[in-house]
Formats: sequence, structure tokens, C-alpha cells
Amino acid sequence: MRTRIIFSLKNRGAYVPFHHQYLLAQVIKGLLIFGPEKSYIEFNQYNFSGLKGQTKVSRKGLHYFSAKVTLVFACPDKAFMDYFLARLFEQKEVIVGNMHLVPESTEEEEPVKITDESRFLCISPIVVIPATFNDESGKKFVSPESDEFSDLLYDSTLSRMESTGKYTAEQLASFYKFQIVADHDYIQRIQASHKKFARIYPLYDNDVKFEVRGYTFPFTLYAAKEVQQFIYENGLGYFTHKGFGMQDVANNDSIQRTPQHDLNYA
Repeated sequence: MRTRIIFSLKNRGAYVPFHHQYLLAQVIKGLLIFGPEKSYIEFNQYNFSGLKGQTKVSRKGLHYFSAKVTLVFACPDKAFMDYFLARLFEQKEVIVGNMHLVPESTEEEEPVKITDESRFLCISPIVVIPATFNDESGKKFVSPESDEFSDLLYDSTLSRMESTGKYTAEQLASFYKFQIVADHDYIQRIQASHKKFARIYPLYDNDVKFEVRGYTFPFTLYAAKEVQQFIYENGLGYFTHKGFGMQDVANNDSIQRTPQHDLNYA
């Protein structure tokens, strides 16, 4: 289940860092920690994008000039999704960086057709190696065109699927097919233009700052439909509950959505 959350921006021209997932993760965590349902404090089976709107880049980061700003939030657990949205819309405004956002409404994204061969676009960076305290290994570069890249993401995906408790051992064993094929032409074009598809990003865990390498590029995934669906709803790689690894399906008509739902807020 993926929902587009629409905010009104009170202070146009406000900015956030180019990568602001950690700020959004702190807001989400705060809503859960100070909410009435304590069983959701450690819940992490959700994924989200960065803020979307009309932006201009400066040395400070991304300046937003549109009246509306959106955030895509995904979670396969409807009960949690309903709880999270209720908590969010209790707020008169949400502060991210120096942006003052007023929760306004939501739109459920239309289901997409998932097969055993899907072309994905990165909405947020994919982390293939987890960060650990006082260790630089999380910043290691792994070529997206290598078997190692696929193998690392296969291991993390199967581990996350197992942790949900929704798949039997026999099902997990049947999900052995898993191959990521990076868009070679895209990577060549990015490198030729001296741009980057892999960067170092900050994240925070228990108030400790870590740095990880994240990758953004189109790719085709060959895997069972159940695995593809899990990735679409839960993200790909590590730290998906901190805003990494959200994917969209190429050629998905994101304009077609279910009717807008207005939510009341405090």
C-alpha cells in the first residue's frame, strides 16, 4: 500500500538539505514514540520518499517554491498506515529543516502490475552495505554491474522477508532467482557527464550518526513476483525505514490515482 501525502507549504522558499531522509525519519519516529500505541515504536516495515515539489538548488540545499509538497509513504500493513496517518494529521504543522508543512490530504496510489521482470527507478538511494559504529565499511563502493551487488541485495531482501513472518521456509527457498541488471547506458552517460550515481549519505540510529553509500540508477530486476511486490511496497536494501531504497516501476502512470481523501487535522 502506497500513499501520497500532500502538504501545504507555509513558507515558500524554505529549504532542506539535498538529502533530507534523516530529517523525515526523525519526524516519523517522533510521531511513533509520542503516540498512544507503544507497540508501533519499534515497527520498521515502512518506506518513504523525499519531499517532492518545485525546487531550486543552492549551496544550502533544495529550496521549495510550490504551494504544495508531497511525500510518498509505503507500508503493507494497513493498520499501521492508518495509525501513522492519523498521528500525522493530528499535527497543525510539521517542521522539516526550516520548512513548515501543513498536512492537507492523501491520495492512494493505484496498484501496479508486477511480474517476474520489472524495470525499477530509484526514488531514493539504495544502500547495499549496512553501517556499523566506528567502521567505514558502509561507504565501500560496489559496482552495480557486478554479481556482488545483486548478491548483497538478495541477502538483505530475503532476510527482511523472513523477518516479517509472512513467508514459509519453503516459499523463501523458492525465491532463489534474483538478478539486478543495471542500466549500462545510463551509468555510462552519468559518468561521461562527470555526475554521480553513488554518493555518501548521512543517517542516524539511536542518536548516532552513520554514513552509508547510496546508489540511484534505473535497473531491471529478475525475481519472483512475490519478491518484486515486497520490494515495491517495502523498498530495496538496508535502512528502508529511514527513507532509503524506495522504488517506482518504470512506465507506471503515477497520474492515475484513487480519489483524494481529505483528512482533518488539529
